[in-house]
Formats: sequence, structure tokens, C-alpha cells
Amino acid sequence: MARERVAMEVGSDGVAIITISNPPVNALATSVIVGLKEKYKEAMKRSDVKAIVLTGGGGKFSGGFDINVFMEVHKTGNVSLLPDESIDLLVNTIEDASKPSVAAIQGLTLGGGLELTMSCHARISTPDAQFGLPELTLGVIPGFGGTQRLPRLVGLSKAIEMMLLSKSIRAKEGKECGLVDAIVSPENLLMVARSWALEIANGSKPWISSLKRTDKLASLSVAHKILHASRQQAKKTSPNMPQKQVCLDAIEEGIVSGGYAGLLKETRLFNEIILTSTARSLVHAFFAERATSKVANVTDVGLKPTNIRKVAVIGGGLMGSGIATTLILNGVHVVLKEIDSALLQRGINSVTGNLEGLMKKGSLTLDKKNKVLSHLKGALDYSDFKEVDMVIEAVIEKIPLKQSIFNEIEKICPQHCILATNTSTIDLNIIGEKTKSQDRIIGAHFFSPAHIMPLLEIVCTEKTSPQVILDLMTLGRIIKKVPVIVGNCTGFAVNRTFFPYGQAAQFLLHLGVDLYRIDRVISTFGMPMGPFQLQDVAGFGVALAVKPIFSSAFKGRTFESDLQELMVQSGLNGKANGKGYYLYQSGSKPKPNPFIETLIEESRRRTRIISTEKPISVTDQEIVEMIFFPVVNEACRVMDERVVARASDIDIASILGMGFPKFRGGVVFWADTVGSSYIYSKLKVWEDAYGGFFTPSPYLEEKARKGLPLSSETSSSSQSLRARI
Repeated sequence: MARERVAMEVGSDGVAIITISNPPVNALATSVIVGLKEKYKEAMKRSDVKAIVLTGGGGKFSGGFDINVFMEVHKTGNVSLLPDESIDLLVNTIEDASKPSVAAIQGLTLGGGLELTMSCHARISTPDAQFGLPELTLGVIPGFGGTQRLPRLVGLSKAIEMMLLSKSIRAKEGKECGLVDAIVSPENLLMVARSWALEIANGSKPWISSLKRTDKLASLSVAHKILHASRQQAKKTSPNMPQKQVCLDAIEEGIVSGGYAGLLKETRLFNEIILTSTARSLVHAFFAERATSKVANVTDVGLKPTNIRKVAVIGGGLMGSGIATTLILNGVHVVLKEIDSALLQRGINSVTGNLEGLMKKGSLTLDKKNKVLSHLKGALDYSDFKEVDMVIEAVIEKIPLKQSIFNEIEKICPQHCILATNTSTIDLNIIGEKTKSQDRIIGAHFFSPAHIMPLLEIVCTEKTSPQVILDLMTLGRIIKKVPVIVGNCTGFAVNRTFFPYGQAAQFLLHLGVDLYRIDRVISTFGMPMGPFQLQDVAGFGVALAVKPIFSSAFKGRTFESDLQELMVQSGLNGKANGKGYYLYQSGSKPKPNPFIETLIEESRRRTRIISTEKPISVTDQEIVEMIFFPVVNEACRVMDERVVARASDIDIASILGMGFPKFRGGVVFWADTVGSSYIYSKLKVWEDAYGGFFTPSPYLEEKARKGLPLSSETSSSSQSLRARI
């Protein structure tokens, strides 16, 4: 017998408690919507029911609509798969019913869940409840009346802020702005909600229909000013997010023509925008992130994660201090080791500075900062390593140094201790080749700044044990990272895929294209900054250190010039010393560096890609393609070699690790919207003109020849990954 998704229990007081039960987050699946309508229909018929309390089981109200349906809509293009319930369920069945409803809320109350509560006649909440309409993060708009009821409950400005920024609020703020009617303890939630519902039914409390309210709405002229300002701000900050303008269209319709007309427009706009490329991309990215938690032969074999309580971090530089920061922020005790007291103090100061930076942003209090710092201990030797559960080595990219560190820690650390390296490029087998503990050696590749960037690339060799992989995945989630499992090779998944990114930009520069134009075009495409500004921010030290590693690993398909060496020799070290491709001054935007042109000319003279002095002529689209198609080409090799389990793993890693625009769905997803045949044909043209840097991979050539998406997989390729992991 199928489990009932919606249950109803009628008390002796005449209140029907209708409970949504669809673990883990009580998503509003079709079965839940059907169940709600059935229970409401029954409650309306029963003479012993005076009022209704609507709640969710398992400590949550509802996490919102079941967006698996969105994937089906995108596969089929059939919007009729979406439930058309904005009027029938929320207006006719709940809001305009002959018996009042009160929402008893705790835990997650998001998206369609919040919209459901707003159709009720009052909302009673526990202090921990979280309210929000995050639909715009998926490229769509609220579709169950959120664009109409939220402005009427909290005011236009607050509603726009919550929807356009996908900003959730807690119960206290909800009470202050009018979303919540009362806050009570979890123990008293149902009791108070029942009492409130009966008081509405007998007329001692007002029977309020959210859709009909106008007292929180500003005058029409003021509303137009607010909407206009919001449109301008969205256009400026989110030019590639059309859902923001569409959301404002729906809100405006309700203000001008009334709530019911607004509902009709909201539904029509929702059905249109769900089929846009932005919605397809953002929904794909959402599911790509969720898929990373499933790893064959690791998460599906009944293993239980080990509790990692104390971690040693070796190296207190930029990466080490960042890793230490993110660990102690999430309750993990850290031993930070350096080779002398001056470097150790600098590392501790860096951690403190990171925490103070979070305080300035308002995300950390002074008390929390002091508590967090109590989890950090400095060390100049390995004596404290005898009781750690994990070591993360985060020293400079020098193979002999890393090998010696692993030889030492293997002897000192307990047998269960995970031995991890934060290397961004070096083959793990080389780092651990002189140890006897290859089964517990793993890559924990954080991205800078480690306490902010959300990606954790977990690198496994053929010998890394499934338990070690699971334990690091679990730690990654504890410290609020998205762990992506990748195979062991030079550069792993992200840096391997994106090494052509900076090199392609250099290639274009050496063909005569203006570097500042390249940066502008790539920023307009959606990257956080252009490739040259990124090189400035990252600094040239790491780039120069890994240059010979990539050149050796990928012979014949790298582009090399002397430009960065020339810059360093001339005292241009990037943002670190305020001089690179740009000039940096505190409090002002980066400005072009006029001195750089002389060095570029010298580097062009040495490199001599083309015989003529005349720069090539390219369109903005060609700039995007010449920079990103080599990246796509390398992603094809990464997939072909089974460095990742799924194409979507590269997508989410490119978004979280490199800032590839989420609204494009990740680098492989975007490439499939362009088409494998087109990408192959362009690379062939550039290969003929400029050589091996642009040579298409066999994987790309095969997909193009067959007219297949790059993300399409075969059963044999899946088998080879399972063997690897």
C-alpha cells in the first residue's frame, strides 16, 4: 500500500490538521497536490470541521515544488506537465474556502511551500522557520501566487528584495514585516494554530485573504518608481538574468490590474520562461550539484563515514591559512604547522584576517570569531600529529618537498589518519610514491580563497580506499563545500580543463588582440573577471611554477610565451604589488597599465606566431570561441579519460571553481548548446592556421562526426570509471 502523502486528523475541537508528509523536505509533488485537494474537499464536506490547520511533517513545512518536473519539461518541451494549481488549489480550494486555514510552520518553508502558507488566512511559526522564494535561482519565477501575495503581506520593496535576490528570512524578521502572525515554541505550535483557526472561524480574529489586501501596497505612482528602480538595478547587476525582469512584470500586473489578474499573468509568464536557455541551464546546474553526492563503489556500498575531529594543516600561506579558516569556522580543530615562528605567526595572522574580513561583511560576530579561533593551534613540529584524523599538506608546488613531508607524516600520524595534499597540478602517485600508505593518500584541492570558494576537488588514485574518499566527502559537506570526485592526472579536472583558458587569452594577445578588449568580452560573457585580470589576482608565482608541469604533460598542445617572465623581471607581480596587466590602488577600480605594452611587443617579437605585424581582425564572438573552445576541447579529453564520473561534474566544477557563468549551465552544457559539430569545425580552421594548440581531441571529433552531444555517455565508459574508483 502506497504511503499517504497528505493526512488529515479531525480533533474534538473541530479543527482538521492536514499534514504534508513527503520526506525529506515535503516537496509539493503531484501526489501531494492531489492529496491536498482531496483532504480539503473532505474537510469542507464534514459538518464536524470548523477550521483547518495546514502543516508539514518531520519538522519541515515544505521545501517547495518538486523540480524534478522541470527536468521533464525541459526534456519534452511539454509545459502541460506543470500543475496548473495557482487558481484551483491556492485560491478556490484554500483562500476562498468557506472554512479558514492557518499554516503551522517550522523548518524549511520555501518556494511553493511559502506560497501555500500565504494562501492561508494566518501563519503561525516556530523561531527557526526559514521563509523564501528562491525560484529565480532556477531561472523561473514564483508560480503559485508568490509574485502577488508576498508584496501584499510584506510590502513591495521587501517582496522585491526577497524574490530578486532569492533572500530567505527567519521567523523574527517575518513577524516584523508582516509575513508571520505569531511566533511560538515547537511544543505549542499546533495548539496555538488550532486556537487561532477557531478564533478566525468564530469571528474573534480577522479573516484575511492575502490576495485581496492592499494596505501594504504603496500608491500607484510610488509603486512605479520602486519597480523602475528595481528594473534598472537588475539590468545593471544581472544583465544575463531575464527572470528578474519577468518577475517584475508579474508583480506590476498585480499592482496595476489586481491580484487575480496578476495570478493569471504570473502563470503565463512562468510557462514561457521555464523553456528559456537560462532556466534550462540553471536547473541543469542545480541537479549537477546534487549528483556529486553519488559516487559508484563509495556511497552505494554501505560504508559509514568516520568522524574527523582534528585536522593538521601543513603550511600557513595563502592556501593553508584559508583551509585552516574554513575548518575552524565549521567546528573542526586545526593544528597549523610552519617551519619557523615568523611564518607561523604570519599564518595565524592570515587566519585572523580572514575572520575579520567576514566580520566586516556582517557574517561573523566578535564572540563567534573568538570561539572559532580557540579551535586553532600553531605548531613548529609534528608532536601534535599523533592524534589528528587528517593531514592536509598545503606547501608550494615542489615535488621533492611534498614527497619528504609525506614520508615524515606517514611515520608519525595514526594508522587511520587521512594523508591529503592540496596540490593543484601534481600527480598524487608521484607525491606518495615513496610511502607505504597509498590507500589513504588523497587530494583535497581547495580553490582560493579557500574559506570562500565553494568547490572541493577530491582527487583519488587507483589505490585510494573508498572509506577515505567517503570521509573526505563528508568533511567537505561539514565545512560547506561541494565535493567533486575526480581521477588522478596532471591538473585533475578543473585546472586540467581550464589550463587552455589563460593560454588561449595569451594566444589572442600575441595575435595582436587588445588585452583589455579580451577581458571586457569575457566579462560580458559572464565570467567574474577577464583572464588577464584573473592572472593578476592569482599572481604569477603559481603560473610560472606549474608551467613546465603542463608543458611536459601536454606536449604539443600548450601555448607558451615569455610575457609573464618579462613582467616579473620588470617588477610587475600582479595585484600582490599593485602592478600587473592592470594598476591597482586601494578603493578604486583596476586601471590599464600603460607600461605593459612594451613588454607585450617584446613577447610578440620573441613568439612570432604570425609573420605579419598586423593584428588579426576578430569579432567579440570569435574572441569568446577562441578562448573557450580549447577549454571545451580539453574537457572532452577529461571525459574521455574518465577523470570525472559525469559530464555534469565538469559543469558544476567549472561553475564553482572557475566562475563559469551558472546561467550557461557549466562549460560542457554550454558547449552542447553551441553544438559539437560547430566547435569541431572552428577548431579545425584554427588548427590549420595556428597549429597544435587548437587540434580537436578524438572524443570531440567522434561526437561531431556522429552529431552527438558532448555530454552523451556510453555504458563502457561508465564501467571504466568504476574500475578507476
